[in-house]
Amino acid sequence: MAAAKKAVLGPLVGAVDQGTSSTRFLVFNSKTAELLSHHQVEIKQEFPREGWVEQDPKEILMSVYECIEKTCEKLEQLNIDISNIKAIGVSNQRETTVVWDKITGEPLYNAVVWLDLRTQSTVENLSKRIPGNNFLKSKTGLPLSTYFSAVKVRWLLDNVKEVQRAVEEDRALFGTIDSWLIWCLTGGTNGGVHCTDVTNASRTMLFNIHSLEWDKELCEFFEIPMKILPNVRSSSEIYGLMKAGALEGVPISGCLGDQSAALVGQMCFRDGQAKNTYGTGCFLLCNTGRKCVFSEHGLLTTVAYKLGRDKPVYYALEGSVAIAGAVIRWLRDNLGIINSSDEIEKLAKEVGTSYGCYFVPAFSGLYAPYWEPSARGIICGLTQFTNKCHIAFAALEAVCFQTREILDAMNRDCGIPLSHLQVDGGMTNNKILMQLQADILYIPVVKPSMPETTALGAAMAAGAAEGVGVWSLEPEDLSAVTVERFEPQINAEESEIRFSTWKKAVMKSMGWVTAESSESGDPSIFCSLPLGFFIMSSMIMFIGARYISGIL
Repeated sequence: MAAAKKAVLGPLVGAVDQGTSSTRFLVFNSKTAELLSHHQVEIKQEFPREGWVEQDPKEILMSVYECIEKTCEKLEQLNIDISNIKAIGVSNQRETTVVWDKITGEPLYNAVVWLDLRTQSTVENLSKRIPGNNFLKSKTGLPLSTYFSAVKVRWLLDNVKEVQRAVEEDRALFGTIDSWLIWCLTGGTNGGVHCTDVTNASRTMLFNIHSLEWDKELCEFFEIPMKILPNVRSSSEIYGLMKAGALEGVPISGCLGDQSAALVGQMCFRDGQAKNTYGTGCFLLCNTGRKCVFSEHGLLTTVAYKLGRDKPVYYALEGSVAIAGAVIRWLRDNLGIINSSDEIEKLAKEVGTSYGCYFVPAFSGLYAPYWEPSARGIICGLTQFTNKCHIAFAALEAVCFQTREILDAMNRDCGIPLSHLQVDGGMTNNKILMQLQADILYIPVVKPSMPETTALGAAMAAGAAEGVGVWSLEPEDLSAVTVERFEPQINAEESEIRFSTWKKAVMKSMGWVTAESSESGDPSIFCSLPLGFFIMSSMIMFIGARYISGIL
């Protein structure tokens, strides 16, 4: 019976899904796309100063090993032979930056996370040097922002002596999380492969999305040495073999930034197909085919995927929202109004409305379509009646309103409004959120029954790679997906009123901080001038009074 079960399963493919909040390893049946088993580990985020977000690269690596080992143990308990795992794909949080020592294998600093704001003054200084033709955006498809890797590398070179010294001594390697993981998993200091794929490279601001190469002019602009950059490969080819653990010898043959992986996992292979992923942030991608489409409404132009060395590159328009699931984590960890992320749905359900309370979670400024780093989070419309349930509901609404803003921008850029929205990601398990999203967009929201599309996309790329060939990406071979559909349940007028009030709240969130305060993060009381003057004048008055009293 066990042998028959193994025979039915056929070739399996694993996927590392390394996100901002957690790491997972998932195993799929390549013939049916069925998820067989997985394991998940939460990842710590460190906030050493206001606006700074870091993670430990070694903790991330160890979480990957742990997830692989635990998943393999679960498969053995299910009587599934792990020798059937023929390939591994990697999907990762994009832009997050690691610089490490290729001799020792040690990170030279913590990973600077994509949400991090410390580089705002770096961005402002660089922006003064951009010529009128804005060659940065024309080559990369991206606005100059704290979001992307180049300014993070620039900050590390300017501020971390260990990084400076390692670059001078030709010991430094740079990479996004995919590069760090693949280098370590394929041997590290013993022949590890230093590479990335086109989707991750396209998020660094150092990569020309037309020539598909690191760009000398861009590297010179940011003053980043090209020798530290990884080799750029397609999203689907054998990069190297696992060198340790339960899956030693299995090829790593797929690599996609998480949002591109979700686009593949949602099977958005045709021009005009789009998906929205609800994770730490929220990311709406629309496949624009083999042509670059440049946005007039605050969206990014990015590489969607290149599924093979000899396959064509596909592009996408992207709307990026910094804070989605992260706002739920904030309510749990910072305010303590919930004990687990799942409780948010229960609280919101108790009231069924925000009762006029609006939450703009601009913890890291505003991304698309505003690109406004001076914004900060606000909760407004509070009354004595407002309680934690209303705030919970407003937090869920905030995710939906932000999605509405980028969907409107997408519709204006593409010219053809989306008739429905395909969704995925962990937050889509929240039925109140999905219904709110349909109401606020006023179009149906369509959720696949298996929401792990990011990992699925990485597995598909790995299984389809030349030399592996266990997963067909031909349209007739792709498995049919069962879906859950959420239809709008309010009238269009009410939807518009709520959205216009949200936009008023967004305007009030802007202009709260300057570049100096976000970069220095100086906790000193004297960084506040009014407070500093008050304390100094008080001290002078006190000393003066003592002096006068002594004379008298």
